[in-house]
Amino acid sequence: MMITRFPIARITFWFIGGILLAFYAKPNLTTALFFLGITLLFCVYSFYKSNKTFTPNSTFGISLYLVFFSIGITTTLFHNETLFKNHYTQNESNFEDSKNFHLVLLEKLKNSAKYNRYFAKVISIENKSSCGKILLNIKKDSVEKTIKIGNQLLVHDQLLHHFKPNNPNQFDYGQYLETKGIYAQIYTDPTAVKISTKIEKGIFYYTSNFRTTIVENLAKSGFKKEELAVITALILGQQQDISPEVLRDYQYAGAVHILSVSGLHVGFILFFITFLLQPIPNTKLGNTSKLVIVILSLWLFAFVAGLAPSVVRSTVMFSFIAVGMHLKRETNTFHTAIVSLFLILLFEPLFLFDIGFQLSYLAVFSILWLQPLLDKIWQPKNKIITYFWNILTVSFAAQIGTLPLSIYYFHQFPGLFFITNLILIPFLSVIMALGTLLMILAYLDWIPMLLSKTVEVCITITNTIINKIASVESFVLTAIPLSFSLMLLAYLILISWTIWIQKPKFSKLLAALASLFLFQIILFSTKWNSEKNGELIVFNVMKKSIIAMKNDSSINLFASEAITKNSFEERMLQTYATANYSKISKTEPLSNTLYFNHKKILVIDSSAVYNTSISPDIVLLTHSPKINLERLLATQHPEIVIADASNFKNYTTAWKQTCLKRKIPFHSTYEKGFYSLKK
Repeated sequence: MMITRFPIARITFWFIGGILLAFYAKPNLTTALFFLGITLLFCVYSFYKSNKTFTPNSTFGISLYLVFFSIGITTTLFHNETLFKNHYTQNESNFEDSKNFHLVLLEKLKNSAKYNRYFAKVISIENKSSCGKILLNIKKDSVEKTIKIGNQLLVHDQLLHHFKPNNPNQFDYGQYLETKGIYAQIYTDPTAVKISTKIEKGIFYYTSNFRTTIVENLAKSGFKKEELAVITALILGQQQDISPEVLRDYQYAGAVHILSVSGLHVGFILFFITFLLQPIPNTKLGNTSKLVIVILSLWLFAFVAGLAPSVVRSTVMFSFIAVGMHLKRETNTFHTAIVSLFLILLFEPLFLFDIGFQLSYLAVFSILWLQPLLDKIWQPKNKIITYFWNILTVSFAAQIGTLPLSIYYFHQFPGLFFITNLILIPFLSVIMALGTLLMILAYLDWIPMLLSKTVEVCITITNTIINKIASVESFVLTAIPLSFSLMLLAYLILISWTIWIQKPKFSKLLAALASLFLFQIILFSTKWNSEKNGELIVFNVMKKSIIAMKNDSSINLFASEAITKNSFEERMLQTYATANYSKISKTEPLSNTLYFNHKKILVIDSSAVYNTSISPDIVLLTHSPKINLERLLATQHPEIVIADASNFKNYTTAWKQTCLKRKIPFHSTYEKGFYSLKK
């Protein structure tokens, strides 16, 4: 049955439309409530009219969809804390200078190179009641303070708006944080942080303590650090301590979903708890008790795993499945998935913008829709072969369904994902069973050496297998460009061809071919437009100067120093090249004179030596040259002066004032981000 035939599916589609409109258009709450009232009246009227005439009325269906569309709008606005009068964004003076903030830590994030990072809740600013969540960055210190989730902190520093991307085609982390209801952040030193004796002992405090106790007890028992980080991610959903190298191996091998607690893990918990409860008699009281224990266990696991969107999705779904098992009814998995999607978004509409949430639901719907088609290709008689064939078809179905979105976000595809799943999924059941038991015993501070070493060896073997698969880099396709429009067209191709395969008809074949043709037209058009639009980019990179000249599909780089592998600079440049359907052809040292699109560019570096007879159109200042800028402007008369992020900030400020005085445009990449000169 097609998913669109379910009434709840159509209702959910309109509800999601309302969420999207509210998030991007940001309508007024009063207007949204008025629209909701009008649609409700229209729905009641059309329902009354339909009942009166005893005939089906399409008007009622339309009015019902409009009601849920408006519910999506109002739900999203009600969850938008910035509309509250005491939210910190309502008063711009909160951002003007350093202030005293009273905060409560909610969640520990993965540390950056320089900072320990947390999500925190604002209680007050300068002793005035306030609300909202922020990102708190505390600089790493040789003598770090012991900070735990639930701690109340007094922080004296400045609240900052999110930084916009300073280089082209960069991931907008500020916008990502806004989808989590976080609109500002603080960068501070440990000396500016005071830990209050008060602790907010909510659910997150207790679950954090639970995880911390387990990790500390396992570490004391001698559990290896790398293996401990992986088992903590696998069982508890905490990836903060996984090294970048191990995480990259899991990504390249197509196994990163194993580290993100999702349906695979929650499903195991359901069946594991159900197995343990088998001795309870199947009486009315016994069955009800089992159902309550199972659902409580699922949600306890969800809280321990940090209530990540993918975990919430899986827990809601399997809660419905548990109820179906209790009622001894066969649950329609499509219905269950859609109802869980609707309920989650009703309480947390911003989950819709979480990448993990999107990929998780796409994987579920793809498995439910595509796996039966793949399963029909071959039906082996042997049970063992059937087991592995099912793993393979499920893996392919999930990979096909998530492929366009995954490439759109990450621009890569792990070609050996099916080998990874064939090897690891059977092995994962053993690790999950033993790992769950180990976690429970670790919390009780009783860790049997045999069990601990068995789990440790299993994780070591898993990491080794992942590393071997990931090391075959020729099967890891990277730098795959895919725009948002092409991603949508890719899904149109997937849906239209699947519909034709299910029930072949000439009209469906025409629609499938048309989708493929349209994709090719948009792809060629996008590439052609990108290649014909050459440009020069002065990137914003701290303490370095990097310039790119894009012509057709090749990019020439000019850099003040070598660009190291796997560095921020290399990733930034590769992102730019991928987004513009181009390749970096060569890298050269940055010279003092460049030419682009009939423009002469004079580069003045720390030596402050330059050719006075060049008459440049553009002057680029790098690495803080000690020059008399006023004299240079008087003799060279450039059209614009650019200062990149390799300069001292006080130099940049002085140069800006000089250019203002001479009425010459000045572009500082510190303030305005990268500089672009189009052909």
